[in-house]
Amino acid sequence: MDSKLAQPDAAALEDQQRNTKFDRRRRLIGAICGPLCALIVWATPISGLSPEGHKLAAIMTLVALWWITEPVPIPVTSLIGPTLCVIFDVVKMKDAFAAFANPTIFLFMGGFIIAKAMTVNGIDRRISYGIVSMRWVGDNPRRIFFAIGFACMLCSGWISNTATAAMMFPIALGLLESIKEMMAAKGKVINLKTYKYATGLMLMTAYACSIGGVLTPIGTPPNIIMLGFLNELSGINIGFFQWMIWGFVAMVIYFAIAYLLLVRMFPADVSRIEGAHEFVEEKRQALGKWTLAQKMTMVGFCIAVVLWVTPGVLSMALGNNSDVIKTYNRLFPEAIAAMIGALILFFLPGGRKADGRPRPVITWRQAVEGVEWGTLLLFGGGLAMGGMMYTTGLSQWIGDSIVAMMGGQPSQLVLVAVFCVVSLLMSELTSHTAATNMVGPLAIGAAVAAGFSPVPVAVGVALSASLGFMLPVSTPPNAIVYASGYVPITKMIKTGVVIDFIGIAFVTIPIALYLVNLVL
Repeated sequence: MDSKLAQPDAAALEDQQRNTKFDRRRRLIGAICGPLCALIVWATPISGLSPEGHKLAAIMTLVALWWITEPVPIPVTSLIGPTLCVIFDVVKMKDAFAAFANPTIFLFMGGFIIAKAMTVNGIDRRISYGIVSMRWVGDNPRRIFFAIGFACMLCSGWISNTATAAMMFPIALGLLESIKEMMAAKGKVINLKTYKYATGLMLMTAYACSIGGVLTPIGTPPNIIMLGFLNELSGINIGFFQWMIWGFVAMVIYFAIAYLLLVRMFPADVSRIEGAHEFVEEKRQALGKWTLAQKMTMVGFCIAVVLWVTPGVLSMALGNNSDVIKTYNRLFPEAIAAMIGALILFFLPGGRKADGRPRPVITWRQAVEGVEWGTLLLFGGGLAMGGMMYTTGLSQWIGDSIVAMMGGQPSQLVLVAVFCVVSLLMSELTSHTAATNMVGPLAIGAAVAAGFSPVPVAVGVALSASLGFMLPVSTPPNAIVYASGYVPITKMIKTGVVIDFIGIAFVTIPIALYLVNLVL
């Protein structure tokens, strides 16, 4: 493959420089305005709020602005919030940091370790190459388009969307090089940086990685964050299997929308991509036979999945109130299932080291590298701030205020739609994890204040936060493909806007309002 293919062109470099200048200004403005706005909130009399709630509102103002503008890393801001709450006597130390030991964090941690084992041992590559090299895909550009997206989607349901995009990116580049060589053989020279199909394939790679994350609670941080908020603020526990029901439906429809739109906007001008099947098949053959480490990784993964979905299967067979299900959920909650699947990987044999000594499927060093500690801290900080908003009455006050602004008694449709759009817009401008931490408690508080179940709006917020398709800064997969130079910023914005709002209007809101209620 021509290494120059991955290099951004002059226009892309210019866009990156503009983005860098924008980021510097954003951080500087945030560093100044964050504390200033917090002081203004603290100095402004607010009726109906307890002293603790008033102080928390000022601290939350600082945290929210710094999550958006990032004058310091987002995980650092997540620790600053609870620390200030202790210093200003909002809550005691034990209560401020209790959320960092929330069981949901260990669900995520277990998922990270399992995903790292799959990456280290090549399970992700074996799955993706296996899909793209299937005989039905062949050399057909539309089928290749579909297969690349399908492989990205399937993998990102279980492992990081960033890792999935980084893995699939070279495959997409190699296929584009095959097109370039085929065209050159026919006497036609093409510039892949202006070639429509190249832009579409890059966008498909990025979007499918984000779309796949909605499948499972561990697929992307917004899912697990909203489940944590539901449990922490409302005492509502949503099971792994329950989430997968509406997550699967959302994923399939989102993918269909993205595929149909991108194929139409960025069609290939050839009927066959000669050499494409051979390129992928060569990559697949190079993986060789399944190794012991790969087999044992799948054992640990399957154990976790079976433990996760068993409650859903039992509930369908025995009913939700069965003593068997209650006992199972007490002994094997989702976090314990994840930890069992992860911890067993340290005991299962993965082959031998160079000196002949046995080695496990994954080492502790590899596991530590696989855990996104910053995400866990951000998640813990979000749960901590959300919990304190609830205990101090700030969440109720904000919820009542939002409901009052909507006319006193908004319909559930309007409430869900508003927070879906807010979640989407926030996730386009900042980390979707930070956006969910900010919007989640407000959405749940407003739903409770309006007399609705908080589950539909929570699901809507989580799904909407995964639809950050408009800008390179929205998600890491967007940034990865944008760096190739094949995706003009205008094309990403144009396609992202269309998919975002079609997705919210025809997928997210209907699922949140109707499918969620049917499942519950």
